[in-house]
Amino acid sequence: MLKRLVIGRARRSEELGETLLPKRLALPIFASDPLSSVAYATQEILLVLTLGGLAYLHFTPWIAASVVALMTVVVLSYRQVVRAYPSGGGSYEVASTNLGPSAGLVVAASLLVDYVMTVAVSVASGVDNIISAVPALAGYRVLMALGFVALLTAMNLRGVRESGRLFAAPTYLFIGGVLIMVGTGLLRYLLGDAPVAESAKYGITPEEGDADLAGLALLMLVLRAFSSGCTALTGVEAISNGVPAFRKPKPKNAATTMAAMGIVAITMFAGVTTLAIVAKVHIAEDACRLTGLADCEGYTQRTVIAQLAAAVFGGSNSIGFYYIQAATALILILAANTAFNGFPLLSSILAQHRYLPRQLHNRGDRLAFSNGILALAIAAGLLLYGYKANVTSLIHLYILGVFTSFTFSQSGMVRHWNRELRTETDPTLRRRHQLARTINATGALVTGLVLVIVLATKFTQGAWLAVLAGILLWLMMRSIRRHYDHTAAELAVTDARAESMLPSRVQMIVLVSTVHKPTLRALAYARAFRPDHLEALTVAVDRESIAALRKQWDDYEIEVPLKVLESPYREITKPVVEYVRSIRRAGPRDVVAVFIPEYVVGHWWEHLLHNQSALWLKSRLLFTPGVTVTSVPWQLSSAAIADHAAARAPGSVRRGEPPNPPEHAASRDSR
Repeated sequence: MLKRLVIGRARRSEELGETLLPKRLALPIFASDPLSSVAYATQEILLVLTLGGLAYLHFTPWIAASVVALMTVVVLSYRQVVRAYPSGGGSYEVASTNLGPSAGLVVAASLLVDYVMTVAVSVASGVDNIISAVPALAGYRVLMALGFVALLTAMNLRGVRESGRLFAAPTYLFIGGVLIMVGTGLLRYLLGDAPVAESAKYGITPEEGDADLAGLALLMLVLRAFSSGCTALTGVEAISNGVPAFRKPKPKNAATTMAAMGIVAITMFAGVTTLAIVAKVHIAEDACRLTGLADCEGYTQRTVIAQLAAAVFGGSNSIGFYYIQAATALILILAANTAFNGFPLLSSILAQHRYLPRQLHNRGDRLAFSNGILALAIAAGLLLYGYKANVTSLIHLYILGVFTSFTFSQSGMVRHWNRELRTETDPTLRRRHQLARTINATGALVTGLVLVIVLATKFTQGAWLAVLAGILLWLMMRSIRRHYDHTAAELAVTDARAESMLPSRVQMIVLVSTVHKPTLRALAYARAFRPDHLEALTVAVDRESIAALRKQWDDYEIEVPLKVLESPYREITKPVVEYVRSIRRAGPRDVVAVFIPEYVVGHWWEHLLHNQSALWLKSRLLFTPGVTVTSVPWQLSSAAIADHAAARAPGSVRRGEPPNPPEHAASRDSR
């Protein structure tokens, strides 16, 4: 009942086509991350530059212009990826096809890590904006972040289309709000009434050693600010991974959506940055570095976008301020949805290629990749809890993966176009391919340079953890693929005739502890198979029980011979396993079938009243070659009641229990 309330009714596989997205829903689903990053990308640039006080803020427009140019190149490059590889693998497919499987796995590992970081950073930043509007909530930062992750998980488990409808309105409200804020603020500036941020009156004390930087030190500070500003590019590749989710024609619709995303994201980022310069926003990692504050310890700095909204719309009590804060908080939290769509899709492809567990390729009740969604939620939740949902701490782990995938995919696209040009003879198509190759080559060069900058400026500040996570994930995926390959080779049929030969004999063993209905049913089932040899087997742990069993056997005139195994140390499992193995050694071409009578209980607490000898015995016998294990269930009345309840609420699971085992059987095996 709770499951249906959260995710809705199950959908048939034939309904998959109904979940495909029009462009108006695809934009908020796949592009909410790069669109929302304007809420913190400018802030991250300012936070780095103000390490040296106010002296280096004049670099802000040049850094922002570099980020805009980079985003333009990346968007143009990924439009080529969407058209050339519409199957949905995105950077992973491009790198695997053109650079080899190992390079593809590097991209996949980088993207998976980056998707986890996207959820953590977006949610933490959204919580920051909520706290900017309501500072009293600062003590509930982590709890709110985890709650939002849980909410996003539930919404995505309902399916892509349903989550898109929920996310569309906040995304468009945010876009409209930011454009109105930027337009209003710049219009006021042109009319001579420039908005002034609440922090403009504060100075900033430089960090020790950062006041008079020059030469290489200054260059490194600027490059660090640039790498932080590149968070505006996160999520750009998500559309290339999600092409299969678009309506037909898929490549065209995906390319159009990517172009729209690029135009809107660049416009908003450039506008917010320009407005921050005009309004003289001053922000520092530590509020106590702001000069002029009476009580820096108790002062909560508002985010850049919150300060701009207050400056443009007339203070922190204006309707415009609360509108921008609400829309920003929503879009930042919902921006994690980009990862909730990208991560499951990519992990599904990797599982299909046998690099991740196959369960990640399965669709859930609502035709979403539920296991991937849950895996992402758990990883992001742990990260938020471990870093206390602090954006500044998390941001250093961010964007490394995305630029790795950018660089590899664009390099792969250059090889793709080189291969196409070798065989293409049509002059018009050759010109198109050459232009596309130039775009992708430029993208590879620029993003490769940015990757080096990000590594150089962020590695010691925490990015090494993202690198380590990517390496471990890469090694894990290779190990999983080796396991699946080894299993497939071991199970492959090499000689069908030899593999399908009948066994020399079939020997059946029925395990018994006493004579009752489940035992007699198991004996009847075994006899129905007409085996070459059939015997009942019991273990003697005390003389009285065995004497009683022999008497019952004779009284009921059971025709099946009863074999008793001695067990001076009161073990049950070991004597049975050794006896079965001795039969196998005596007849290597024989098949030994072991029947275990069990009764089925209906309540969870009934399991606590019985030992687990049968379960342990079955698990041991399953590792013995040439041995099959068959459970013969006997359903008690409580199980029938539970079965009736399960019919009305599918999904409940009951477990079989051994039938009336003697109390002494719990001595060693159940400990």
